[in-house]
Amino acid sequence: MSEVNTVNDRSKQGRRTSLIKNKFKRQVLYQKEKLRKAKEKRERKEIRKRKAEQLGEEAPPKQRPRTIENSRVPDETVVQGDDEEVLHDMEEDEMAAYFRGSTNPNILIISISRPSRKTHLFMRELSHILPNSEIRSRRNVGLKKIIPVAIGYGYTDVIAVNQDRRQPNAILLSHLPDGPTAHFKLTGVKAVRHITRHARTTLCYPEVMLNNFTTRVGHTVARMIAVLFPHSPQFSARRVVTFHNQRDFIFFRQHRYIFKDSAEVRLREVGPRFTLKLRSLQRGTFDSTTGEYIWLHNRNQMDTNRRKFHL
Repeated sequence: MSEVNTVNDRSKQGRRTSLIKNKFKRQVLYQKEKLRKAKEKRERKEIRKRKAEQLGEEAPPKQRPRTIENSRVPDETVVQGDDEEVLHDMEEDEMAAYFRGSTNPNILIISISRPSRKTHLFMRELSHILPNSEIRSRRNVGLKKIIPVAIGYGYTDVIAVNQDRRQPNAILLSHLPDGPTAHFKLTGVKAVRHITRHARTTLCYPEVMLNNFTTRVGHTVARMIAVLFPHSPQFSARRVVTFHNQRDFIFFRQHRYIFKDSAEVRLREVGPRFTLKLRSLQRGTFDSTTGEYIWLHNRNQMDTNRRKFHL
């Protein structure tokens, strides 16, 4: 009964705090309430720790905190490691030639006709990330006309960087010659020069880490990213690039790892940083009118549940 009364008193106190019109007094009470909750949390943790020490081996297992990731809604498109259908599709898809070692990446990076200074800086840093890539001027030529020319010159991928309000805001990635094509929203761009104590980049081939791409769509996106990098990384450069998928946001980071001694290794960030969010995945090369979409983001239908992920 006392616990029920305590809960009721706290809820009443919360309501009373929200009714205070003076902003300063309201903030003071809010900070006191926040500190009180943190103190109670520490006390509960200490009680559980003492009980576990007293019980020894008979202590109950440590509770796993509930997060959005581990409470994910079950998805029938999640790929299992031994799925024969998925393995067969991977052997026959548009990127199979790269994974068989038949092709090497050769990437064309373009933007809108008059890129801003920040967009051009992002393209230059993107070319430093991707070996065997080069930046070309678009000169008011449509993307549908550029792709056949790029195929003729032997490019394996085209990356088109878009901007809005003089800021890079989207990336279109098209694998040549048969697709697929992915459109990403681009956010959180942070240039190398804005990263404190960043390491120097090198032109050596990096190691590539692709984390947490679990569904069929996620596997396709991960394979599209993988074919942008050469087959054999140069381990002596100690350079690693990471594409980490979390809640359908793909976070990019680039590091160099440094061996302090035989037992200790630390990472030093190179930069840049940016975040991608898939907007559409299209079969074949870019075609905004008659293209067939494998996956298309629909905010009204797909963003209704925070525990539902698609990559």
